Amino acid sequence: MSDDSDQQRIALVEEEARIAKQEIVTGKVTVRTISEDIQQIVREHLESDRFEVTRVPIDREVDKAPDVRTVDGVLIVPVLEERLFIEKRLVLTEELHIRRDVVSQEVETPVTLRKQRAEVVRETAAEANEATSSRRS
Repeated sequence: MSDDSDQQRIALVEEEARIAKQEIVTGKVTVRTISEDIQQIVREHLESDRFEVTRVPIDREVDKAPDVRTVDGVLIVPVLEERLFIEKRLVLTEELHIRRDVVSQEVETPVTLRKQRAEVVRETAAEANEATSSRRS
């Protein structure tokens, strides 16, 4: 036997958490780059080719032109001319013997190189806030 008057009501309460964010300046960093010119000696090994041409007289009659050939590292290039006799004949007049020598030398040349470095300056929060407020004024 329960009565409505015997019932009690209890209010239920619930809490909610709300989070808000606020940006706070804790410091400031300034970065700048500095370029420098640096004189430096560059060393390198260079090679070049030097050719020596020797003319070798042959003066011999041939039936056809000899091929260009290489013998013991010497390039032999036949030089021909046609001579008029009673009949035309092909005559090998000379050969060019071309010898190759490789010349090596060490060279030093000054060059200018650029180099960058970075400087980082950190300011405290107080310095950063002071700079910001002075700019607003």
